[in-house]
Amino acid sequence: MKKLLFLSLLVSTFSFSQDTLVKRTTKNKGTFFVYWGWNRAAYTNSDIHFQGTNYDFTLQDVQAKDRQSPFAFDTYFKSVTIPQYNLRIGYFLTEKYSLSFGVDHMKYVMVGYQTTTIDGKITTGSTYDGNYSNKSFNIEPNFLKFEHTDGLNYLNVELRRQDKLYQYKKTSLNLIEGIGAGILLPRTNTTLLNYPRYDQFHLAGFGLGAMVGVNVEFWNHFFIQAEGKTGYINMPDIRTTMHVEDKAKQQFGWIQGNVVFGVRF
Repeated sequence: MKKLLFLSLLVSTFSFSQDTLVKRTTKNKGTFFVYWGWNRAAYTNSDIHFQGTNYDFTLQDVQAKDRQSPFAFDTYFKSVTIPQYNLRIGYFLTEKYSLSFGVDHMKYVMVGYQTTTIDGKITTGSTYDGNYSNKSFNIEPNFLKFEHTDGLNYLNVELRRQDKLYQYKKTSLNLIEGIGAGILLPRTNTTLLNYPRYDQFHLAGFGLGAMVGVNVEFWNHFFIQAEGKTGYINMPDIRTTMHVEDKAKQQFGWIQGNVVFGVRF
């Protein structure tokens, strides 16, 4: 989690320099804000443990990527929940500190045909049956399709600090730092061995995160914001088939770059 440590140090540096920031002329305390935007994400490799009645195995150091939708007006401005998006609503407790709730809708797609290492046993009556001990293994679609694509939903609460860096008439430049925590409610699209495809929402685990961003506010109400976020996800209870005893677990780090548009009122 080197990226998370770096971001924490960056937040601390900005906090120590707060006395040099521009004095605020508008009032934040008691106001609300809401924003919507889009993200790109990246993930660290992770070990994924699959467990069920007839199998118990681990795929090690599995690679995954995000899946942002190609830009199209209908996709981004009509069917707005299809792309990877960020939605957040918050309230300023003081002039600088806000408490907010948001949904970071990321997408996690296991890379197909990758070579990994498998350890464990499979006795499902498939061609993959056997006992494995740290054996090199190529993940084929007939063996496993594993995606959190509708999506890797991180529902989180964040405490944020906002400092004004520059003011020109009714336009201001602001620095934002924050930390947060929340739950993971993925809709995991899984096809495993000879089991039918499964794709349902399920509370799978928790996450932690930190962010830093730059905000440009116009006329004391409207803003555009660029954010960098990073964090940790732990999901010990991922549903993989229609049978409740079948599950997977994994943990990994993530980074996210966001551009959002919002209003403060």
